[in-house]
Amino acid sequence: MQNPTEHPLIFTEPFGAAEKKVLTAEAEALLGALTARFMPRRNALLDARAAWQKNIDEGALPDFLPETADIRKAEWTIRGIPADLLDRRVEITGPVERKMIINALNAHVKVFMADFEDALSPAWDKVIDGQINLIDAVNGTITFEREEGKAYRLNPNPAVLICRARGLHLPEKHVLWQGAPIAAALFDFALYFHHNHRALLNKGSGPYFYLPKLQSHLEAAWWNDVFCYTEDRYGLPRGTIKATVLIETLPAVFQMDEILLALRDHIVALNCGRWDYIFSYIKTLKNHADRVLPDRQAVTMTQPFLSAYSRLLIKTCHRRGALAMGGMAAFIPTRDAAGNAGVIEKIRADKLLEARNGHDGTWVAHPGLADTAMDVFDAVLRGRPNQLDALRQDDAPTTAAALLEVASGERTEAGMRANIRVALQYIESWLSGNGCVPIYSLMEDAATAEISRTSIWQWIRHQKSLSNGKLVSKALFREFLQEEYAVVRRELGDARFDSGRFAEAARLLEDITTADELIDFLTLPGYAKLA
Repeated sequence: MQNPTEHPLIFTEPFGAAEKKVLTAEAEALLGALTARFMPRRNALLDARAAWQKNIDEGALPDFLPETADIRKAEWTIRGIPADLLDRRVEITGPVERKMIINALNAHVKVFMADFEDALSPAWDKVIDGQINLIDAVNGTITFEREEGKAYRLNPNPAVLICRARGLHLPEKHVLWQGAPIAAALFDFALYFHHNHRALLNKGSGPYFYLPKLQSHLEAAWWNDVFCYTEDRYGLPRGTIKATVLIETLPAVFQMDEILLALRDHIVALNCGRWDYIFSYIKTLKNHADRVLPDRQAVTMTQPFLSAYSRLLIKTCHRRGALAMGGMAAFIPTRDAAGNAGVIEKIRADKLLEARNGHDGTWVAHPGLADTAMDVFDAVLRGRPNQLDALRQDDAPTTAAALLEVASGERTEAGMRANIRVALQYIESWLSGNGCVPIYSLMEDAATAEISRTSIWQWIRHQKSLSNGKLVSKALFREFLQEEYAVVRRELGDARFDSGRFAEAARLLEDITTADELIDFLTLPGYAKLA
């Protein structure tokens, strides 16, 4: 089906009722215009990423940009923060599934981030349905009824809604422009903005977005131009669209001032996307044998390189008048009372560290943990909506060496085996259409699965040994994969296992973990297997 607008798009899926509701002529016109105007630059930015990474692979280390030193030294602030985004002390995240959206908006939180990216397996029907679900959520008409009759609907005062579009690297393969897939980021942004901006503004909110996986201020400037063009096209004042940028890649942490300035009219916050940041640390420094991380379980926010990242983000944001959001605690409640008490204590300690450092808010993965996080931030904020006054002026300058400091901890056989079980189960769920998966009392998404498989790849690449003396090799990984495959079958039972896509998931996990060159994102080869 061809778009009849002046910027022809080719849709490879037939238009049913759902597509017709979302892909209206006006929405297609915006998407086509954005694609024609911004796809060439997006492709050039991805090429620039690859060129920058090649330099790192050949021995260089990331650092602050000398050519933008004046930006970091100068005194300036962002344009401002809307009233409904000034208090973000607890946010919840999840995929754009109907029941999830209702439960998240009704949770004891300030913000719900509706996720088209790491928490969603982006099959075409799920992406389209996700847009419909958000339209209904914005209009207050969203409902969901389970087969046994239990009904879900919005409470009178739901949380503020923010949409996370997919990253610049991800394609939307069902929409072609000049014979190639368009950027999924433009697809998600255009449809959510077009259908919801007016209703959001009418009720005192606005079109708010989370921007993932940015690696440079040039990518931030690209998004800024997308926002400006869209505002002008719809006759909206500059700064109507607001964005929070996830600092979840290693190169981006060295350009936070520059990212804030590039998006000055539109940005309201930066966020410590800690799990993707750890993944990016591994991926960026994959050829550096002296920067190999230990077990995933040992890489917590108390590690010096992660503590430096968090504190620098707070200091940078507050100096510029932007909020500094903390990261995700991946724990979820358990039915066991003693176990759940341990989860609550871990959440409390994690959030207390963030709040005392000066973060303005934090993320939780489950509504059952919202009260714990809220209590911690309420106690620290003491009636204030945020901590913009926490300037961390007494901190010593954060150096590149501090941001790159090697993490301490062991590489254990138990840790490697746990990585395999988590990655196997997550990939199977992702291929089956579920991108947000509870596994071993943790809410796993694409970021945590990425850590699991890239850690092993890095150990193989640099011939590291486990604490028991075993050399990590492709052969050892394959041996452990076969054994843990059987463990997962026993844990889940034959019926669940045989009805799933575990054999396919195991093949994909083996392919990306034993490849000679590190695969950038498991979701790219995984996406090829989705409808």
